[in-house]
Amino acid sequence: MDVIARINEIMKQQGLTTYQLSKKSGLSQSTLANMNTRNTTPTIPTLESICDSLNMSLCQFFADDSTDFYPVNGQQREMLDLFIRLDAILNLLRTIRPEKVKTDSPDEKRK
Repeated sequence: MDVIARINEIMKQQGLTTYQLSKKSGLSQSTLANMNTRNTTPTIPTLESICDSLNMSLCQFFADDSTDFYPVNGQQREMLDLFIRLDAILNLLRTIRPEKVKTDSPDEKRK
């Protein structure tokens, strides 16, 4: 697998620039640029930082479209996809108004 191409593909899917990935991952822009220009494979810690900022695990990063992590049917896959999107929306809302977005479950509020 071409790791650099995979990073660029995911960045494109998520609409991220190198600058944005740099800010989210804590890696310098020059580190990310060097990976592209010199075609150097990132170290595992660097790749973990990139994956964390792309909201995915290393396992998800290296998986392809035919990889099933758990046997799920079409409806379950759709529910998981919706959950991932909702989680991304919740994270966005937290950045906009962190004091207004609560994640406590109804059970925790009763305590």
